[in-house]
This record gives sequence, C-alpha cells and structure tokens, in this order.
Amino acid sequence: MATCTLNTQEPYMTLRTLERRARAMPTSDGAGVRLNRVIGTPNLRNLDPFLMLDEFKSDSADDYIAGFPSHPHRGFETVTYMLAGRMEHRDHLDNVGLLQSGGAQWMTAGRGIIHSEMPQQEEGLMWGFQLWINLPAAEKMCPARYQDLLPEDIREVTDDQGILRRVIAGDSLGTTGPVSGIGVDPLMVDIRMPADSSLTHPVKAGHRAFVYVYRGHIQLGDGTLGTGELGVLRDGDAVALRAQEDSALMLLAARPIGEPIVQYGPFVMNSEEEIEQALRDYRDNRLTA
Repeated sequence: MATCTLNTQEPYMTLRTLERRARAMPTSDGAGVRLNRVIGTPNLRNLDPFLMLDEFKSDSADDYIAGFPSHPHRGFETVTYMLAGRMEHRDHLDNVGLLQSGGAQWMTAGRGIIHSEMPQQEEGLMWGFQLWINLPAAEKMCPARYQDLLPEDIREVTDDQGILRRVIAGDSLGTTGPVSGIGVDPLMVDIRMPADSSLTHPVKAGHRAFVYVYRGHIQLGDGTLGTGELGVLRDGDAVALRAQEDSALMLLAARPIGEPIVQYGPFVMNSEEEIEQALRDYRDNRLTA
C-alpha cells in the first residue's frame, strides 16, 4: 500500500484509499425541507458510528421555510453545521439557540430530547449539514446536553497554499476543535482547497472515515470525487487530497462502536425491545424523564 510523509517531523504513514463511493439522494424531511441524503439511504444505510448525513442547500424559501417542527430523539447525537443561513433550535425545556452561518451545534440526545429546528429567514441561501452519530449502549440513556458553537468558536487555519481548515472536532494537524467529551473520539473538519492545492491529513488508524465533497472535485489516490459524492475510506493513518479546481469537502472520522443498530425514525437503540420502550415513553410523556 502507498505511503507518504506528512512533513520532516512525522513518520511514514499508510495512506487511506477509496473503499466505495455514494452519491447524495434527493429527499425531504421535517415539514417538507428538501435536502440531499448521503448516509441513511438504501445505498449506504450506515457507516458505524455514523447513522445519517444530510446536506440542505437552497436559495428558495419554499424548500426550507417549514423547517423541522417539534420532534423527539433518543439514543444518538445530532450535529448541525451551517455554511449559510440561520436556524433556531428550541427544546421542551425552552432552551433556545441560534445556529448562524459558520456555526455548529453538537447535541447529545441521550435518554431523550424533544426539539424543533426552524429557519430564521424568509429569503436567501440556507446551506448546511446534519449528521447523526450513534451512541454506545452504555451512553444511550445519559442526560441530554448541547455544545453550541458560534462561528468564532470554530478554529480556522490557512496554510501557505491557501487551504482553509475549519476544525469542529478532533485534531487537525495540530489544531484542536472545540467539541469535547464525545466517546467515539470524532474528527470533523471543513476543508476548502484552491485549484491544484494538495493536503495530506492524519486520520487515526482503526477509525471509520469518509470525505464528502460539497464543491468542486477532489482527487483521492487513484479516484476522484465530485460535488455531492461521499467517499468511504479504507483503513490507514492519513488521507491525501488534491483539488482539481476550487473545491471544498468535509472530512469525518470516529471510532466504530460495533454494536447492533436498531432504528425506528428518531430513535436509535440496540434492540427491538428498547425501541418499543422508547415509543411507550414518548407516548406517555416519559421520554425525557
């Protein structure tokens, strides 16, 4: 397998290559929000511990204005990252947060949360991502919590090629993201690359990893990913990326959990019995108790 050197201080690393690719599929969710789903489709049901990845992008209010009215979650985490637009989060305890362009929210639903996510604009571009990440059985019934990140909370680094990295979670070439206390040890980096620039980025061996290209074309080993394509990566210590044009991508990785996944809509547990209990708890107003 090919190897490379990150710099003169780093040991040789095994480059990750493309294992498979998946293209985003148009769908709708919430009260009719149009989006493209990449993980959570028949082509890519899940990628342990990642359960779902959606990209929503439209400058037509009809595609997003109805938002995501009040709905429950149990047993996993949701990550929302905004590239453009404004989205208000409100939960059953009247906690309120405003997601803005460049900001993010990492929500651990745990035992249960009932919340809404509603656009706070009537026109203009709404663009962002929502990612669902599984929780191990030992943490599925933990209390809900939030990590709300303002745009200025997310660490940015630009190198001498003009490559911009916005680090949300994990370590990116010495820059550490603000998200902490997540058991699966995630890496989440928004990487924006000028044409003909290249980057070799460490990824922990044994962690499940993928890249999602949201603008342009990225060469990865002997394959190329275009806009709206996700590339699942084989194991290794690093990934080498080259932009064929002005491009942008999300790089994500996390430790696999290796437990059964039983999902029913917004509930993700380890058995059918636990799903039935979640449905009973929601019906009886005990989901969050």
